[in-house]
Amino acid sequence: MIETVKGVGSLFSTNALSGVSTEGTNAVSAAAAQGAGGQMSFAQVLGDMATDMTDSLKLSETKSFEAIQGKATTREVVDAVMNAEQALQTAIAIRDKVVTAYLEVARMQI
Repeated sequence: MIETVKGVGSLFSTNALSGVSTEGTNAVSAAAAQGAGGQMSFAQVLGDMATDMTDSLKLSETKSFEAIQGKATTREVVDAVMNAEQALQTAIAIRDKVVTAYLEVARMQI
């Protein structure tokens, strides 16, 4: 089974990745942002994205097991897997951009 992403939790004071739920993640984070003056830190945004990605991977895994048991249709499984693939590709693209930006900053002369 896919476990929660724990390494990102150390980037900010509130541990958003301590537990992963499969419902209302975006609504909760948007409500928290509005309650805190409408600003979220970069680490919170990345943490929310990691949580959403993990949720979609868990959902696709669950749908796959349900299909094996005969409880889910092929369409549901394909939709869940495609959403998980899209989330994973987005995470990989963001990771690549962050690494590229870090290397560019590291090459700057002081």
